[in-house]
Amino acid sequence: MAWEFEAELISWRGPAPFVFAPLPVDVSEDIKQAARGLIYWGEVPVIATIGDTEFDTAMWPKDGRFLLPIKVAVQRAERIDIGDVVAARVLLPGEIE
Repeated sequence: MAWEFEAELISWRGPAPFVFAPLPVDVSEDIKQAARGLIYWGEVPVIATIGDTEFDTAMWPKDGRFLLPIKVAVQRAERIDIGDVVAARVLLPGEIE
């Protein structure tokens, strides 16, 4: 199953890349339930898509929702930065659409 959402990109001084898309709480809860068995150290591996760019990453929880880290290569390819609203899609590894 894939989840689609829109989010305003934020900066957070956690691990690099510092730019994240916060998922809506309801989407985060759905993913948390679906990802049981995949979660390690609180992180959920995903295949994410923003625009035409697909990338592998791991989301982690913060303040009751997951944060999707946006790699610098994705930021450059899609010409996005903090404050931009993006449409994103995440899929759990091994899931078939």
